[in-house]
Amino acid sequence: MKPPPQPRLLSLLLLAATLSAPAQEWTRFRGPNGSGISHARTIPTVWTPKDITWRAELPGTGHSSPVVWGDRVLLMSGEEKSNRVSVLCLGTARGDLVWRRDFPVAPYHRNNFNTLASGSPAVDQDRVYTAWSDAERMVARTFDHAGKLLWERDLGPFASQHGGACSPVLWHDLVIISKEHDGESFITALDAATGAPRWKAPRHQTPTTYATPFLYEPDAGPPALVFAGQGHGFSALSPADGTTLWELPGVFDKRVVGSPILADGLLIASCGSGEGGNYLVAARPGDTRQGTHPAVAYKITRSSPYVPTSVCAEGRLFLWADDGTVSCLRPATGEVVWQQRLGKHFFSSPVWVDGRVFCASTTGDVLVIRAGDRFELLATNPLGETVHSTPAVAGGRMFIHTTKHLVCVTSEPPAP
Repeated sequence: MKPPPQPRLLSLLLLAATLSAPAQEWTRFRGPNGSGISHARTIPTVWTPKDITWRAELPGTGHSSPVVWGDRVLLMSGEEKSNRVSVLCLGTARGDLVWRRDFPVAPYHRNNFNTLASGSPAVDQDRVYTAWSDAERMVARTFDHAGKLLWERDLGPFASQHGGACSPVLWHDLVIISKEHDGESFITALDAATGAPRWKAPRHQTPTTYATPFLYEPDAGPPALVFAGQGHGFSALSPADGTTLWELPGVFDKRVVGSPILADGLLIASCGSGEGGNYLVAARPGDTRQGTHPAVAYKITRSSPYVPTSVCAEGRLFLWADDGTVSCLRPATGEVVWQQRLGKHFFSSPVWVDGRVFCASTTGDVLVIRAGDRFELLATNPLGETVHSTPAVAGGRMFIHTTKHLVCVTSEPPAP
C-alpha cells in the first residue's frame, strides 16, 4: 500500500474537494467526508416544474441515498415481492438507466420504516462499493463502472430487529464496513480491488448501530475513523490497521442511528429510540501525541435528532429532529441561537447548500431554511412521494431518492 499523505495535506485536500463545487463528487453517504456540505450555486430555493430536470422511475422501493461520480449517479432499491435488491446506475443528464444488477435476498422481518435497500453505496474513480444484509448474512459487493461484479465477500450472519442499512466508506485502497449488530460484531477493512480482508476490529455486541464514520484529521498526529455507537461511545480507529487510538465509552445509552460529524473541532452524535429519550453529545477528541483522553463538552437533551444526522457550516450547528424541530446552535458551546417546530416528520438528514439548509420530510416536502442566526423558512417544495433518504449534491444538481423515483433538481445547466 502506498504511504498516505500527511494529515495536514489530507485536510487541505478534503477542504479543496468540499469547496470545488459544482464539480465536486458525492462519493459516500452525506457527501465529502460525511459532512453534508455543498457550495453548489445552481440548486434553486423554490422549485418550479422546469427545475425538476428529470424524474426516473426505479424498480421496487428503497431509502438508499444516492452517490455521484462524474456523469453517473448510483443507488440501490429493493423489491419486496421478489425478494431482490438492485444496484442501479443512472446518467446524471437525463436519468437514463446505464446499468442494473439484481441479487436475491432471504426474506426477513424489518421495521415498517425500513426497506431491503436502505444503505448507501460508496464510489471512487475505479469502482462502486455496496453492502447489505438479510436474515442470513451481510454481503459486500463491488462493481466496476460498467456494472461488472468484481468481487463479493460474505461477512457472516446479521441480526437486528429493525433490519439493515449499512453504508461503506473508503480510505485509500480500503473499503471499511461496520457490522455492529445484535450478534458477533466487528469493523472490517477489505482490499478495494480484491475484497481480501486487511484488518478486523472486534466490537461489543449491542443493538444495531446504523451510523457511518467520518475521517478525523488533526493538525498533527495520525488520521482516525470516528465511530459512534452504544457499545463504544465515541471511538477512533486507525484506518490503516484498525487499532483503537482513543475511546469515550458510556456516553450513549440508546441506539445510535444518525452519523457522527465534526463541528468546529468537536465530535457530535446523538442516540435515541422510537419511544423518545433522545439526546446529543458533543465531545472533545483525544490527542494521541499528548496522551490526552476524549471528554464530553456538553449534552443536548431537548429536541435532539434520533435518525437524522446533524450538519455544521460557517459556525452554526443545525439539529433537525425527527419531529421537525430545527435548532441552530453555537457548536463550541451548545448555546441555542434559535429553535423552531416545522410540524412534519423527518428521517432524511439535512444538507447545507450555499447558505441554505435543505431537508426532505417523510411526506416528500423538501423544506429550505436560511442558514443564519434567525429562523427563516424560505420554501416548501413538494415531491408528492415518501422520502426517507438524504439528498446528494454534485455537478450542480441535487438528487433525491423518493420511495420509487430518483428526482434531479437544478436551475440551470451546470458548467462542464
